[in-house]
Amino acid sequence: MKILGLDLGSKTIGVAMSDDLEITAQVLTSIKRTALSKDLGAILDLVREYQVQELVVGLPINMDGSKGESALKAEEFIEHLRQVLTIKIIPWDERLSTVAAERILLEGDLSRQKRRKVIDRVAAGFILQGYLDSRSRDKGFSF
Repeated sequence: MKILGLDLGSKTIGVAMSDDLEITAQVLTSIKRTALSKDLGAILDLVREYQVQELVVGLPINMDGSKGESALKAEEFIEHLRQVLTIKIIPWDERLSTVAAERILLEGDLSRQKRRKVIDRVAAGFILQGYLDSRSRDKGFSF
């Protein structure tokens, strides 16, 4: 089973995918945002191509646990996804995923321009990895 993770940026949607054993998340691609129908179509294409069974979508909750404008927009996007997909869609608290992705990219000494091109993908990887880790804890696995 494959699980896809999404980080909904304002200009791009970062995409990561699980390995076949659902243990690790790999960065896959970025979708340049244009129109809602095209964004949804691109995600639908990936779901079909990779035979995805679950979709994890980052939900940018504020540090105090409240939902700001970004979280409300993400929830609206999730509702649109539910209208075109029949698979399980899981909103996932993505607090600090972009911060963690930025830190990793800075440690890799990437220029600002290069970081901007990959930040959403890397954040999607952090979102999906967090979800996968929580599932393995729930199943009693330890690594």
